[in-house]
Amino acid sequence: MKTLLHICCAPCANQCVEVLRADGVEVTGFWYNPNIHPFTEYRARRNCLREYAESIRLPLLELDRYALRPFVRAVAEDIENRCVKCYELRLFETARQAKEGGFDSFTSSLFISPYQNHELMKEVALRAGAEYGVEFLYRDFRPYFKAGQEKARQEGFYMQKYCGCVFSEEERYRKASQIIP
Repeated sequence: MKTLLHICCAPCANQCVEVLRADGVEVTGFWYNPNIHPFTEYRARRNCLREYAESIRLPLLELDRYALRPFVRAVAEDIENRCVKCYELRLFETARQAKEGGFDSFTSSLFISPYQNHELMKEVALRAGAEYGVEFLYRDFRPYFKAGQEKARQEGFYMQKYCGCVFSEEERYRKASQIIP
């Protein structure tokens, strides 16, 4: 089975790739993350992924667009519920790329994060797969999260401190400093 794996970052991807390969899945990575801000963060995550993919001979497709403005426009009407829009942007594009690229299925490294809404992501991915006629390959990678973080530290990967969007960065600093809006 050929699967297109949407990748948010190398620390989240390493265990996903290993698990899928161990299951006999032929994995190709896909970089598309219009939500990541600022540009320096976007570039650090992308470049780390490029180096990691090369080191493990992971084919990597890139839709390399720093797209802060379109992302903000997409979520501006409902910032508190922005995650669904973010999932839709990334997972629908992954499904489209999978269909156009002749892949049997698609999934995402987002499914390793204990901080993401798995049920919502799964629902979005199922809709994306139905729209593009490509199978969504669900794996709950969360049990591998700590191992992935440990490996990332051992490998010296760039390790981000927030999900990626400007609003999650703001939340990170608010929590850290106990600022009340």
